[in-house]
Amino acid sequence: MEPMGTHLRRREGLGGEPEERPSGEGNTETHRAPDLVQWTRHMEAVKMQLLEQAQEKLVELLDRAIWEAIQSHPPQDRPLPSPHPAPLSKTQKPSFGRRKVFVVRKSLLDELMEVQHFRTIYHMFIAGLCVFIISTLAIDFIDEGRLVLEFDLLIFSFGQLPLALVTWVPMFLATLLAPYQALRLWARPRAGGAWMLRAVLGCVLLAAHAAVLCVLPIHVAVKHELPPASRCILVFEQVRLLMKSYSFLREAVPGTLRARGREGIWAPSFSSYLYFLFCPTLIYRETYPRTPSVRWNYVAKNFAQALGCVLYACFILGRLCVPIFANMSREPFSTRALLLSIMHATLPGIFMLLLIFFAFLHCWLNAFAEMLRFGDRMFYRDWWNSTSFSNYYRTWNVVVHDWLYSYVYQDGLWLLGGRGRGAAMLGVFLVSAVVHEYIFCFVLGFFYPVMLMLFLVIGGLLNFTMNDRHTGPAWNVLMWTLLFLGQGIQVSLYCQEWYARWHCPLPQVREHNPHPVGSPSPAGHTQ
Repeated sequence: MEPMGTHLRRREGLGGEPEERPSGEGNTETHRAPDLVQWTRHMEAVKMQLLEQAQEKLVELLDRAIWEAIQSHPPQDRPLPSPHPAPLSKTQKPSFGRRKVFVVRKSLLDELMEVQHFRTIYHMFIAGLCVFIISTLAIDFIDEGRLVLEFDLLIFSFGQLPLALVTWVPMFLATLLAPYQALRLWARPRAGGAWMLRAVLGCVLLAAHAAVLCVLPIHVAVKHELPPASRCILVFEQVRLLMKSYSFLREAVPGTLRARGREGIWAPSFSSYLYFLFCPTLIYRETYPRTPSVRWNYVAKNFAQALGCVLYACFILGRLCVPIFANMSREPFSTRALLLSIMHATLPGIFMLLLIFFAFLHCWLNAFAEMLRFGDRMFYRDWWNSTSFSNYYRTWNVVVHDWLYSYVYQDGLWLLGGRGRGAAMLGVFLVSAVVHEYIFCFVLGFFYPVMLMLFLVIGGLLNFTMNDRHTGPAWNVLMWTLLFLGQGIQVSLYCQEWYARWHCPLPQVREHNPHPVGSPSPAGHTQ
């Protein structure tokens, strides 16, 4: 029995369970009842909203899984994998890694730009460009009494641009015709000596294609003494077309040889190959996921931003690099001057890195992707959040990383039988470092292996020491610190070498100085 004077009653709680309350709290219960009902309704609404969001996310994940399953479905002539696969024979080699799957997705920066806080960072960079323009106008007005922006450095860098564009035409035509025609020759049924003749002819076509791509741009750049930006266009197109040609043959030849003899001549359609030469990927597929329409305002915006980045880079070089390095090569060398120049070059160096990333990997590739309705816009990942250099190398440039992973790392593992992961990874670093150094040598016109040492030696060591096991903010700070120092070293040493060759040309090239006295110099004045 309950004590005298104590009356307990029950009320419903949030979970619907009865709860005992003393009868003396009746007035409090009367006041709390409306709040309780309102809170219960609010929680029900929140529950429904969460369920709807979870359902939408689940549907999206299932759609993506279905698309990936369709894209990775084996061809009809290849059996489905068994749940209990048989062991490999001694002559068989295992298959490693994954096959690149393309899905419709936006670039990460486009998603981040929808957040107001991130757009503010973008506005800060625009404000910085405005400050550069205003300071240039103010300095020119104070020193020389004029209010006209001069673009001597920009005009010098893009000199003889029409010649570079004309040189690109035979490079593109050779890539368009030779690999595809060679594949068509190999796709014909085997018929004694005739097929052997066609195979040899296909190899001759590929050799001629490689000769045109490798020799023609170098010949034009050296003979006509193209300036850096025009050379940059040629060398990037040279490397891009070579990588695309290899991917096309690497992906199409196995299927073509398997189908030969059973179905007659089989080869990918010419339109798919032509589309591949322009779409922003280095991995060939016959079809890609496509967007429903083209947003031409988005295309114009990205091209305008890319042009703004070029102007930004010219202002940075003209205001932060030229005044420091133009006369440094005339002074005696000292360790103090070298260290100071590296510290001065860290800020413009990291600015140049960010501008190259934003102008090319975001603006330029997204503009072409939009024009071609190319659906997969993951040209990079969140490399700025990396806490290891191994993750940074994977996320900085996904387009090139996919090519290296598919055709250098995976094929290296296939050739080595899975026991040489370290050797395959070293091969990736070696190929990437050599190509990067070749690009610098082509653009600047001299061999100075700063990039080769930083990328292959120091970058390789950092890749194995600063690996994915390290997490936390301190490792991200360390990665950014090393990036600052690395960019400062590159900008400082390459600028010093450029001006040293400018002011003190070697005796054997003095008669062929590409920048004679009186011609416009990179410093924006005449000598």
